[in-house]
Amino acid sequence: MSEILELLELISRLLHAEDVLLLCHKNPDGDTIGSAAALQHALKNLGKNAAVLCADPIPARYGYMRLEPYTGQFTPGYVVAVDIAGIQLFGDALQPYVERVDLCIDHHSSNAGYADAMYLDGGAAATAEIIYELLRAMNAEITPLIADCLYTGLSTDTGCFLYSNTTAHTHTVAAALMEAGARVEDLNAILFESKTRERMAIEKVALDNLEYHFEGRCALMYMTREEIAASGVNMSDLEDLTGLPRKIEGVQVGVTLRQLPGASYKISVRTVKGVDACAIAKRLGGGGHARAAGCELEGNLDNAKAAVLAEVEKELKKLDEAAGS
Repeated sequence: MSEILELLELISRLLHAEDVLLLCHKNPDGDTIGSAAALQHALKNLGKNAAVLCADPIPARYGYMRLEPYTGQFTPGYVVAVDIAGIQLFGDALQPYVERVDLCIDHHSSNAGYADAMYLDGGAAATAEIIYELLRAMNAEITPLIADCLYTGLSTDTGCFLYSNTTAHTHTVAAALMEAGARVEDLNAILFESKTRERMAIEKVALDNLEYHFEGRCALMYMTREEIAASGVNMSDLEDLTGLPRKIEGVQVGVTLRQLPGASYKISVRTVKGVDACAIAKRLGGGGHARAAGCELEGNLDNAKAAVLAEVEKELKKLDEAAGS
């Protein structure tokens, strides 16, 4: 298991680190990318080598972060995983680093503890919130570029501050990033107000595949790899689809199944207060947060649906038992 670091020890290790390789999880979202980008820029501003590596391509819409991708330009002397809760999220390109992660910075309470050392804040809305506090404690300048990166992570992991993980402190950090120069209006337009035609096409497919279970308390939708390919959608545009089933009136658990190129299914679970999404995902080999979690399942669609629905049923029964006690 990882050595758990306090903030001052985290700062000391980063200040002494050289040739830092920052790892993002596969199917990268705004938090893993924004957090890694912000830390990369801060380290480079301190005169250090730093670059970012991800198993999957970084979506083009995040180009404004000016990430420096790792292409072998230095031999990594210190490896940092950012927003990666477990090694199952590394992807093929990161497998050589599974056994040599020096540090993990994360906000997932379900973190598997695979790194030599870890700085974890399960109460943070996003890893970007942690990176902001880290940089402030380091007396590192929060430049407008870094502010853009951190605002991206913070806003995307909170659904533009709508999700239950949003706290008063989250809003305080967002305000500080605005004061530091984050282009909030432009970023919100990019991240939340614009959808490609391809994204709209796959949303229609997903809604056509919508199912209700347990007397309408669970809504499940799925997308096969053939349907995804036919739509032409960029994989990064699929992340915000996961919240759709939970938005339906009366639904307490929303489940989205997306078939990956290798034929396994990525499962995303979103729940109302009182239903533990993390417990559902954890029993299936994944993890996450109380209201938003996920996992990956091998096998065909019917088997994947049956597996996740069985776990959903257990949590709904717990909710009913708690209500009746």
